[in-house]
Amino acid sequence: MKVKARIFIINAARLLLAITFVVSGYVKAIDPLGTQYKITDYLAALGLAGMVPQWITLAASMSLAAVEFALGIFILFAIRRRLVSRLALAFMSVMTLVTVWIYIANPVKDCGCFGDALVLSNGATLLKNIVLVACAAAVAWHPKDMARLISRSNQWIVMNYAIVYILGTSVWCLYTLPVFDFRPYHVGVNIKQAMSVPDGAPQTEYATTFILRKNGTTKEFTLDNYPDSTWEFVDSRTVVTKQGYEPPIHDFSMTSADTGEDITDSVLSRKGYTFLLISPSLAKANDSNFGDIDQIYEYAQDNGVAFYCLTASTERDIDRWRDITGAEYPFCTSDETTLKTIIRSNPGLLLLKDGTIIGKWSHNRLPQTDELDKPLGQLSIGRMPEEDSIVSRILEVVLTFILPLLLLTLADRLWAWTKWIRRKEDENKIFKLFKSKKKMRKKIVAGNWKMNLNLQQGVALAKEINEALAAEKPNCDVVICTPFIHLASVAEVLDSSVVGLGAENCADKEKGAYTGEVSAEMVKSTGAQYVILGHSERRQYYGETAEILKEKVDLALAHGLKVIFCCGETLEEREAEKQNEVVKAELAGSVFHLDAEAWKNIIIAYEPIWAIGTGKTATSDQAEEMLAYIRSIVAEKYGKEAAEDTSILYGGSCKASNAPELFSKPNIDGGLIGGASLKCADFKGIIDAWKK
Repeated sequence: MKVKARIFIINAARLLLAITFVVSGYVKAIDPLGTQYKITDYLAALGLAGMVPQWITLAASMSLAAVEFALGIFILFAIRRRLVSRLALAFMSVMTLVTVWIYIANPVKDCGCFGDALVLSNGATLLKNIVLVACAAAVAWHPKDMARLISRSNQWIVMNYAIVYILGTSVWCLYTLPVFDFRPYHVGVNIKQAMSVPDGAPQTEYATTFILRKNGTTKEFTLDNYPDSTWEFVDSRTVVTKQGYEPPIHDFSMTSADTGEDITDSVLSRKGYTFLLISPSLAKANDSNFGDIDQIYEYAQDNGVAFYCLTASTERDIDRWRDITGAEYPFCTSDETTLKTIIRSNPGLLLLKDGTIIGKWSHNRLPQTDELDKPLGQLSIGRMPEEDSIVSRILEVVLTFILPLLLLTLADRLWAWTKWIRRKEDENKIFKLFKSKKKMRKKIVAGNWKMNLNLQQGVALAKEINEALAAEKPNCDVVICTPFIHLASVAEVLDSSVVGLGAENCADKEKGAYTGEVSAEMVKSTGAQYVILGHSERRQYYGETAEILKEKVDLALAHGLKVIFCCGETLEEREAEKQNEVVKAELAGSVFHLDAEAWKNIIIAYEPIWAIGTGKTATSDQAEEMLAYIRSIVAEKYGKEAAEDTSILYGGSCKASNAPELFSKPNIDGGLIGGASLKCADFKGIIDAWKK
């Protein structure tokens, strides 16, 4: 697959995945009780009804909404791309398995993926999840192909804001009511009209099968071939053969708790206002605001407004509520699921006018006495909300969430664009030529022999390198860093004006009873001018800490040695996108304590540990990005001029074939070379990259 086509496919999958997650998470977040009811349905299907406390199912509802919404935003903005794409794939894999189960077992009619905003059949849900899991797999396959909408340094703002926003939305909608009501009983609906079936609407068709027995033989019959009376009836079953028109509201009813009379039609046909106090379960209802409810009932009596409490509770629970609250209003019974659908509050209050819902309130936001100082017809709550109320709620979402993220993105991209312009200016040779008296950084290629070559081989190699470079002057400084036993002998065959000499390590002690150690003073006495400190192999195999390296750096500088200080991250740290903080911590712990004068003798060598001796090389863009970051933190510590003067090398499977591309980057000032420095031709090939 061509790269451009792959990138297009992955970003298309990313967009579909992000939009679906954001929409799904948001509609769940604004209706946390609805999602809780759906979770309860699943538990009931698993035979766990009543075994899980309500606070756990509510917490699960809000958490699920937050996870979906946050994953969608993170994918949209390409935040922590590798980790987030894997989490999205894991999440969708689990959800797809769940939908396979509900498709086969059919424990619920709707999975609840989009709350009441969009009801899907179990088959449609499974198909949707198969598409989404494929999208998640594509994104996880090449997460780096997702273009960032915001730089890594500002991603934490988006992450925290998205999580706080969605959790805050859930809490607010739980306290009040959903800001968007997608259920049939929303404001503006005339309940009676929503229950009617239009003339000519298709009717639901049924087929009944009768199971009969005669003389020990059991057979099935239909109405068309029903046999004579000599057959004995066993059983019957009726199934829907064709689904007809089902009105939006088909399950609303009101039965007087006192008389048992069905008063549905009389209440819905009543002209004027009617208050309906809705409580699916009075035993679980919040009774903290019963005083406000009683005052509303008294107001209704004074103004000739009907008032009923509609509940699915038993007579015993109704009596208990009356005892607790002193309620004098009449009670009616209805289906519990219907009442939970009408309003997401227990209790909640509805106001009808001529059978049309014109107001809904949570028990936390009931109309107060000072608001009820006139007849309902003269009050704002007694009038149908303006048509632009939905528009204003959408505008609130835009202003509180979408607009801040949009402005942050624009500001971030503008800043990134100005940085790109500055980088292009720095890369422009003509621009550099006319820059006022800017001091050029030293270009350095340093060889690190490590524990290789005996004394004779080492002296021979040093002599060969010296002769090759003396014959053809290099365009950069060249340093070879050898084991301790080579230093004095190699110093005698090197022309220090052509090739510098360095050690691979020194002790963290000045002198004393430290058998086997070599001090900085001893290194200096051999004729060496440089020392490598902080190499990952010393950290990994010999447990060198930041504090030990700090001591070594101070002693090396005190004895006139220039320090090539190494830093770099592991593969795990790179994959977790922690390379910046790892490198910064290594520098801060061992060299950032130096003053500006001492800093002039520091050379930084960035060596990604995953590229040392593995044959793997960081791409030139990866290396440039890291070295530019290192230069930026040096600038923060010592100023821009000092940062511009600091030589920063790249190390890690650097060779003659890739050195020209690496060295062409503006922030890469050379290389710290391992295996390729053990052969003169290979080493010189890298040095000559500065001539290309």
